[in-house]
Amino acid sequence: MITPIDFSRLQSALVSLRGLTELAITLVCLAIAWSVERRIERSDRARSGADVAPGEHPGSGARRLHGVALRLAFPLIGLVLVYFAASIWRRHVGVPFFLGIATPLLVTLAGIRMLVYALRRLFPGEGWQRASEFAIVAAAWSLAALYFLGVLAELGMALDDIVIPMGKAQVSMLTIVEGILVVIVALIVALWVSGIVERRLARASQIDANLRVVFASIVRITLVVIGVLIALEVVGFDLTLLTVFGGALAVGIGLGLQKLAANYIAGFTILLDKSVRLGDLVTVDGRTGVVSQVTARYVVVRSLDGLEAIVPNETMVTTTVLNHGYTTPGIRVAVAVQIGYDSDVERALALLVEIAKRQPRALGGARAPQSFVTGLADSGVNLELGVWIGDPQNGQLSLRSAIHREILREFAAQGIDIPYPRRDVRIVDGSTGTAGAGGSGGRLAPGLGGAGGPITPAPG
Repeated sequence: MITPIDFSRLQSALVSLRGLTELAITLVCLAIAWSVERRIERSDRARSGADVAPGEHPGSGARRLHGVALRLAFPLIGLVLVYFAASIWRRHVGVPFFLGIATPLLVTLAGIRMLVYALRRLFPGEGWQRASEFAIVAAAWSLAALYFLGVLAELGMALDDIVIPMGKAQVSMLTIVEGILVVIVALIVALWVSGIVERRLARASQIDANLRVVFASIVRITLVVIGVLIALEVVGFDLTLLTVFGGALAVGIGLGLQKLAANYIAGFTILLDKSVRLGDLVTVDGRTGVVSQVTARYVVVRSLDGLEAIVPNETMVTTTVLNHGYTTPGIRVAVAVQIGYDSDVERALALLVEIAKRQPRALGGARAPQSFVTGLADSGVNLELGVWIGDPQNGQLSLRSAIHREILREFAAQGIDIPYPRRDVRIVDGSTGTAGAGGSGGRLAPGLGGAGGPITPAPG
């Protein structure tokens, strides 16, 4: 059993040959454990520079187990060495002192390292986690030092004497502190277990992506609630008081949190009815992009220029959402072009289809490119090329640019005219009252083009 340090024995051990010998043995055990840990770390760094072993994923269970082993190498090896040394010392010399002190210190070190590792796994990449890591380690070592110095028991009695009235009950400060610590530990354990379940669900490809998000959210919420309830029960908190809190929460939702509650309800609706999935190309509120994240409160729509819009789930449910791949993954891209009346229309339609078929993104089969005559305009014949693509998330600008460049090159080579606006202005000589390109007093001034015919103003 781990007990506080007896300072009278410590003083006598430091001035005796037996005590100094035991201290030297303890330090040798710790030095051996430290050197073994350094060697393991060096070999691991050398291995991390090479490729990962076949069948081993960087985030797999084997890698996680390897990370745990690295962090527990020194305390575990030290505990083994200290245990055997203490057993031999007890058999041949007597009750160990320094070896007995080393055991709880190594256990404390193992617990602190596991706590820090769990926080890193739960909150990867969080700035606050790295900033508070030193504070967590310092607090844990401070509590351990207070306990081994025998001060923690006195501090606990002092906190127990401070009583805070809560209604008809009297709650001591010690109970409150214990409750906070137990709740924090319960939350960490619940989040750790839910993280494991979420990672397992993420790899379950046979389950729909939306259902995986729903199950993960339900598991996280359920485990957190169960963990908090168990923690409160452990510290002796009356759970019937939660009925008052539940009533107050219901009133708050009804008065001020209805928007938040509506977003959560809409989020579960979206996840369950599968109207929006991860990777869908959607248009909502004038924003077009790919759904990169679906949560219980909002949907992240990432546009093709890299901007991410956080759209509340209520908006996704109450407004019209254009899902470009709801039933089919592809979309049709229409490219319009106009040719002159003197051009070969049939040849132009065939060229458009040939140009589209050269594009690697164009689909074939029933969705092969097609061209149509859509109208007869003032300046020429309107044509339209329809191209189906299966990757709308990659955008349409590059495809349109490639098709337009091909049209300009091929139509120019085949003599197909693409008309542009043009006006002819005819100047009439007022003295003769005649007009015409070949008239005696008239002259023709070229204008801005056009197939709409010449403009003949009245004589001046």
